[in-house]
Amino acid sequence: MNASEIVKEFLVESTENLDALDQAFVALERNPGDSENLGGIFRTIHTIKGTSGFLGYGTLESVAHAGENLLSKLRDGALSFDSVIADALLRVVDVTRGMLESIERGGSDAGGDYSDLIAELEALADGERAAHAAAPVTASAPGPVAASVAPVERPAQPELSAVASPIANEPRPEDEPLADDRRTGDDRRTGQERRGTDAAPALAESSLRVDVTVLDRLMNLVGELVLARNQILQFTATQTDTGFIGASQRLNLVTSELQEGVMKTRMQPIGNLWTKFPRIIRDLSAQCGREVRLEMEGKDTELDKTIIEAIKDPLTHIVRNSVDHGIESPADRIARGKSPQGHLMLRAFHEGGQINIEIADDGAGIDPDRVRQKAVSRGIMTAEQAARLNDHEAIKLVFLPGFSTAEKVSNISGRGVGMDVVRTNIERIGGTVDIQSRIGQGTTLRIKIPLTLAIIPALIVNAGRERFAIPQAALVELVRLEATQAKERLEHVGGATFYRLRGNLLPVITLHRELHVEGGDSDGVVSIVVLNADGRQFGLIVDGISDTEEIVVKPLGKQLKRVSVFAGATIMGDGRVALILDVVGLAQHARVITAMRDRSLTGTGGQDSELEAKRDGSALLLFQVGEHGRMAVPLANVARLEEFRSSSIEHSGERRVVQYRGDILPLISLARIFNERETVGQELMQVVVCSADGRSAGLVVDRIVDIVNEPITAKHGSARPGVVATAVVQQFVTDLLDVDALLRTVDEPAPSRAA
Repeated sequence: MNASEIVKEFLVESTENLDALDQAFVALERNPGDSENLGGIFRTIHTIKGTSGFLGYGTLESVAHAGENLLSKLRDGALSFDSVIADALLRVVDVTRGMLESIERGGSDAGGDYSDLIAELEALADGERAAHAAAPVTASAPGPVAASVAPVERPAQPELSAVASPIANEPRPEDEPLADDRRTGDDRRTGQERRGTDAAPALAESSLRVDVTVLDRLMNLVGELVLARNQILQFTATQTDTGFIGASQRLNLVTSELQEGVMKTRMQPIGNLWTKFPRIIRDLSAQCGREVRLEMEGKDTELDKTIIEAIKDPLTHIVRNSVDHGIESPADRIARGKSPQGHLMLRAFHEGGQINIEIADDGAGIDPDRVRQKAVSRGIMTAEQAARLNDHEAIKLVFLPGFSTAEKVSNISGRGVGMDVVRTNIERIGGTVDIQSRIGQGTTLRIKIPLTLAIIPALIVNAGRERFAIPQAALVELVRLEATQAKERLEHVGGATFYRLRGNLLPVITLHRELHVEGGDSDGVVSIVVLNADGRQFGLIVDGISDTEEIVVKPLGKQLKRVSVFAGATIMGDGRVALILDVVGLAQHARVITAMRDRSLTGTGGQDSELEAKRDGSALLLFQVGEHGRMAVPLANVARLEEFRSSSIEHSGERRVVQYRGDILPLISLARIFNERETVGQELMQVVVCSADGRSAGLVVDRIVDIVNEPITAKHGSARPGVVATAVVQQFVTDLLDVDALLRTVDEPAPSRAA
């Protein structure tokens, strides 16, 4: 909020308070013993005095300070309220209102000599009743306050004066009339009356404070109007009456403009939420022994009031964590070659119909190895599971309930009850949260949230006879495959379906199967909706795709709130209810993405759930090598299935290697070892990453076939090196490979490239 906006807010609030004071003084005169009313008057004058001092309006502050002293004596019982004191305090109200009008017109508060009024207030406060009526306040040319005005003694505030000076000393246009402050207690006309009926309304008269419940009610009514508009538009499509069609189009236009206007009334700048952070950081810095410089960018970015309320606590917790956990002490920063003062950046901006919020610090960062060790020591996962996580996945473990890397518990953090709540609250309003960190360089936490939760654009899809809405914020693209294309491009591996989209394997699920509803007849045509869930893309096969619509989000009943695949409901144009899909919840339900907080890290779900669920002695991974080589390895030895581009393959001596997760992964060509014809010229190379006895290597194969967990019907020993036995698996003869022997070949001299 800039200086002019602060002054504007001060003028509006102060004018409203002064209007209330007129009635409060009259009521107090009738009932002098009303301590509650007297306390309210004192607080109002105190607020005006404090704010005017902050903004540099010294004259206004002096008058308010004198009135405050008199009210303080009344509140403490040292004086009794009577008509003389009432007249003096009402003149304070009138003088204050005049100075506010002068400030509003671009002038200053120093438009008159108020020393007599201040002297009278001070005399009344001291119990002197001789001069009970002040002389009329005379206006003078703008300039310094008269020398007789007693200055208000208060502690020096260098930080505030630096901010207040440009506000208080704003130049006033030379042709601007001065405020007319020569008013008595009987001359309390409105600003409009004093300026004339043709004058522009005062700032306070041009704004209106509305209760939030009224806006919520209005928003609900607009939502119902949008639903009615959608029904009429759907009915219009079957009509030929031009008059009715024109009226419906006009209704559509007016409804859209009304919806936009009501939405704006609920929008607030995120800077309103950020105003408390400087104080929080100041207090935390002193408590933790840190030096932190806060920078805020995008404070004018607006979002719905309900969203602001929902993210207030999560943002506060993240900021506290950045100061306590992230930024180092000045001595540590100097030792690491950094500035002793840490830097914390808050940034907000619009992108893709969503609000993006970034909280970045230049602190120590998060050590992924330390996070892995904590996860293993707490029993969250095994050491083998932790080793398979890349650095980004390991860092995201901080979102687990009860997880903390703090060495000791303090009154600020360390109990592990914060970041999981942050993620839960953000996802509850349809947002996502991600964290990136580099050791010694800092941590950045990114939050993506919708602009509003009331009315959103959505894509309407069909699954059989049922209709569902997908929030457009999660939509990436639409893909349509004819019957012949679907047979060629949809690949099935281990019960999972994949689609190769521009060279990348995209996991695909079918909507009617996941929701257990009856599917429709699509004549072999496959419609795929590509969605983004928690930073990962997947495909959703639907039976039909309708147009996008603006839908009104209705909360689910308590019976459906625990169903993770639904985020809400809406009423369509024909009056039928359509459920709104929760894209992240649907992806987790289908095990397309890793549900890091509960399932995958305990070995019961997520991206590698198929591997984890079958990781026993009889589970095998089947793959094809060459034209005729059908082989298998125990699933317990398989770490991951990967695809590497041919351009990423390098050589170490005569052996092929690839840079993999911060290490060098040797590649073993099974086609070369078993004298099969090696496929050349492929852009992508299928690799099975295996590990045993502390060794890791990638087995290069031609095609992944399946994952099986069935008894082997026939098994015979084999004399071939690298093959444990030959068995019949799924009615095919399959070589069972000796993973230990294959990995030992990594330590042996590699064959020449010509071999």
